[in-house]
Amino acid sequence: MSRSLIRLRATIRDTFRTLEVPISPRFTPAKKYTYRTNVTNAAAGSQTLNSTNPALSFPCLDAREEKTATLRGRSLDTGPEPSYTSGDHLKHHSSEALLLDWGGALAQFDIAYETWGRLNESKSNVILLHTGLSASSHAHSTESNPKPGWWEKFIGPGAPLDTEKYFVICTNVIGGCYGSTGPSSRDPANGEVYATRFPILTIQDMVRAQFRLLDHLKIDKLFASVGASMGGMQSLAAGVLFPERVGRIATISGCARSHPYSIALRHTQRQVLMMDANWNRGFYYNSIPPHTGMKLAREIATVTYRSGPEWEQRFGRRRADPSKPPALCPDFLIETYLDHAGEKFCLEYDANSLLYVSKAMDLFDLGAANQTRTANLRQENESNRSDRQGISCSLTLPDEPYEEQQEVPSLSNPIDIKETSTPQDLVAGLQVLNKHPTLVLGVASDSLFPAWQQREIADVLRAAGNRSVTHVELGEDVSLFGHDTFLLDLEHIGGSLKRFLA
Repeated sequence: MSRSLIRLRATIRDTFRTLEVPISPRFTPAKKYTYRTNVTNAAAGSQTLNSTNPALSFPCLDAREEKTATLRGRSLDTGPEPSYTSGDHLKHHSSEALLLDWGGALAQFDIAYETWGRLNESKSNVILLHTGLSASSHAHSTESNPKPGWWEKFIGPGAPLDTEKYFVICTNVIGGCYGSTGPSSRDPANGEVYATRFPILTIQDMVRAQFRLLDHLKIDKLFASVGASMGGMQSLAAGVLFPERVGRIATISGCARSHPYSIALRHTQRQVLMMDANWNRGFYYNSIPPHTGMKLAREIATVTYRSGPEWEQRFGRRRADPSKPPALCPDFLIETYLDHAGEKFCLEYDANSLLYVSKAMDLFDLGAANQTRTANLRQENESNRSDRQGISCSLTLPDEPYEEQQEVPSLSNPIDIKETSTPQDLVAGLQVLNKHPTLVLGVASDSLFPAWQQREIADVLRAAGNRSVTHVELGEDVSLFGHDTFLLDLEHIGGSLKRFLA
């Protein structure tokens, strides 16, 4: 026996003696601690000694492994990465560089869009419709793409966005993956996919790109800017960035600044996605996409899109098959619903787009201080554009783990969000909208963008001097659909919007 092996055995024995752990000469556990079962599979090992209980089966993991194997075996010509197309759409190419808020730039970019209705001679009937996080420009069916859009019933003759009166434009945001330039697009500088070389975006960057499209279409002023969820953020931002070019503003289930709860939820989604080994720090194109991380991220998101009371009515505590024993894979109906939602989405949307667009939502803040800080940063970056080569994120993790701050609100006297004073920073930031007729619409059952955030918008606008604010809040007696109400409630969401635009 070699000297090194003798020393190693002595070290191990001394360690166990120090810990007062009894060991046998060959480290063989007693019979009562034998865990192998008589089940034959990769996880449980070959058939050995009988166990008290059989090993559980995991069809959900089997399905994931089968999907990975299928993606690995796809044609090298097509690659395993999905194409992320949403059917025929229009596309505007801008060859003028777009300087971004955080110092990055797009030397050129494409923006995908679709239109409905007819533009009048004065071009005064234009409504710009802003999308949520993962939506395409396909809000309504068209002749070239008859597939129903994500707001199909809200657009058309006599609908809330009445195509007999208005010319409706909807774009896919930059950073997205449905035709607009995003991380899955190719960098014109080298022809390679951007991946995580794509620059950090803000909601305002997305809006500036949209107004480049309006410039191309020679549309000077919008009749209205309309959006829900992330689109509600964009709708407000459009008015703040281009107050002279926006007439009315409708913001549905949105906010004027992102708050910690929604930031935390999106952070969690990004983390489970980035921890998928196939994500590969964003360079997964022409390889196996991080479908497992995307599935889990979507399941987390889906939890925030609806409300607990609705799920009580819809699923209750029912199991998918009560005749079978409980399982660790999806078992309750609510679990199978979430599993289906995640599975359906995991290859329909680019993982990097989810990261970038959700981060833009986190950064959203229309307060005066943030606007001033961003304007100064843009000016500094504009004057130093030639020096931007090689600049990268220098963020490092803190040396010490997080510790509770000394000055925190007393848990015995919690802050009542409903009764906090109107934030003056937001009042100053939205002052520019004091003459814009504005519809602010919220839903009491919404947990992702709680109704108090829409009340905050309305209160801030009124404090800024706006006398044309229409605030509508749907109680739980009207809708239990939570955040998704804006997609489903044609009567109350659509009705309020139609009356506001009339």
